[in-house]
Amino acid sequence: MHNSELSLIGIFGGTFDPVHYGHLRVAEEIAEMTGLREMRFIPAARPRLRRAPMASLQHRVAMIRLAIQGNSGFILDEREVQRDGISYTVESLRELKQELGDDVILCFITGADAFMKLAEWHSWRELFKLSHFIIAARPGHALATYRDALPRELKEECASRWVSDGNSLKQASSGLIFIAPTTLLDISATVIRVRVAARQSIRYLTPDAILDYIAANYLYSEKG
Repeated sequence: MHNSELSLIGIFGGTFDPVHYGHLRVAEEIAEMTGLREMRFIPAARPRLRRAPMASLQHRVAMIRLAIQGNSGFILDEREVQRDGISYTVESLRELKQELGDDVILCFITGADAFMKLAEWHSWRELFKLSHFIIAARPGHALATYRDALPRELKEECASRWVSDGNSLKQASSGLIFIAPTTLLDISATVIRVRVAARQSIRYLTPDAILDYIAANYLYSEKG
């Protein structure tokens, strides 16, 4: 009975270098699909498993703030900004669990490619004790396709965790995996950076406020 009163909180981590419409649309659709109370964007200071972001942390934080203004359900969470050293998802989830209490269920949002490498993450098994996973996937991609492609160790860990309905996430406090059929716009931060460096337009790939911020701060290009 008590479970029906619990709130789902989305945790959207990433480098956001820069944030773009692909991130924002996925966040919007998942929030709507699963009834999230809020979606927290957590920019990674120094990710362990990928190359260092090109834009400084301060710039990436500023761009997220601009991109989500006007959406009361989107929140900028700067905890990894204030923590020194490598960014570990497990640390952020531990902190959030402690801060928000037992009336909240955490849902970590990730792409299919990143989820495939989950077994390389720091203390990865503990992640299932702290939150659910929502994998953003293209509509029409069969659940079985992802399950079968997972590395053996991860596949075994996930075997009993899959749910086919976002509403099922309220039935447990953590540990479930939902593949969300979302409109994955074919936009990447890499392409945006390459286009900026080549002095090509990035209009309609990211909000105008981000476009203006990138230009004003000479991000991803040589000044002058």
